[in-house]
Amino acid sequence: MDEDFFIVLRNMLKSRPEVSDIHCVKDAKVPLMRFKFDGISVDLPYAQLKLLVVPDNVDVLNPLFLRNIDETSWKSLSGVRANQRILQLIPNLENFQSMLRYVKLWGKRRGVYGNLNGFLGGVHLAILAAYVCQNHPNASVSILISSFFSTFATWPWPTPVVLQDGTPSTAGAVIETRSFMPIRLPCSPHEYCHSNITKSTFYKIRAEFLRGHVSTKGILNPDFNWNSILEPFAYSKKYTRFVKIYLSASDQDELGDWVGWVKSRFRCLLLKLEGLQGFCDPNPTEYVDMDVSEPNVVFYWGLNPSKSSFMNIELVEEDFLGNIYSGYHGIPRKIELSIVQASELPNNAEFNSGNAKKTKACWKIVNDRRIPAYSRYLPDYFVGYVATNGDTRLPTSGA
Repeated sequence: MDEDFFIVLRNMLKSRPEVSDIHCVKDAKVPLMRFKFDGISVDLPYAQLKLLVVPDNVDVLNPLFLRNIDETSWKSLSGVRANQRILQLIPNLENFQSMLRYVKLWGKRRGVYGNLNGFLGGVHLAILAAYVCQNHPNASVSILISSFFSTFATWPWPTPVVLQDGTPSTAGAVIETRSFMPIRLPCSPHEYCHSNITKSTFYKIRAEFLRGHVSTKGILNPDFNWNSILEPFAYSKKYTRFVKIYLSASDQDELGDWVGWVKSRFRCLLLKLEGLQGFCDPNPTEYVDMDVSEPNVVFYWGLNPSKSSFMNIELVEEDFLGNIYSGYHGIPRKIELSIVQASELPNNAEFNSGNAKKTKACWKIVNDRRIPAYSRYLPDYFVGYVATNGDTRLPTSGA
């Protein structure tokens, strides 16, 4: 069945004009395909149910479908089950979605979004947003956003964040204290969100929550500037030294699979650098070295400004390579680690997490009849397509 998923389905998707940047991460803890559909990033996890036939209306919250499945499939379904349960628990779906879009954009702009880089993933932010919505069921979107930052800027971590689901707390329920930011999945009292958060990324997330809280104190003022919260994080001004991670392959398809696998091992590199430097900020943005002909992706991670400039990056690279090749079944591609100064960063790259001046996203329009929809709260920020009033040939809004 994994061949049907990772080969047959992949080829079917790759043949569609709407799909781009498709690659597989088959040997990760949660096997998945990652691609863009009309410019929208999609993570499609793989799970195998112990059934002869899977019905079209499968209910992932029904214990019947979860009997005797393997641990990998259970992890793959955890995020899907959590999303389904959140939709049942939130008081106002539209306000929740609007708030979550804003919070995700904030996370991307401030460089604290992305589970593989040790930050908050989509399911983490969804549960945090749902928690705020449950505690403020009648609040406007503006108040919800302000409450989001005030709630988690002062949250007593590692106290877990737990959604109210109407069931009494179980005496034997597992309390997760090993994670820096434990967030319980709303589909089980015994499961918590998988987290790659480390000491360094925990520090940055907390700092950004606090910054957001301070920035939203005047949110009720008529001239409040929403873009001030979304000001991109300026890495080149914050750090003087960076670890450069250069990945390349002979063609774009091979590069996508290679980058996906290396990113699934990023936490090991982050912990190593953190141990040597005391702090590391893994910028999630993927850059491209335009001076090199081969397909490539480059990452730049900020290092502790107060530490000595000396670090034996060759030993760090050797240690990381050993971790990458462990369990990897494909053909290894190129990876190089080096230390660069802020003054050596390429001039043609914008070392901010996003672009504050131009917020409109660029999407490949396949059908000219689709009408793009933009956020009511952020000028020119694309959120989906206008609903089609029953015309199933066109996509709906809110993609």
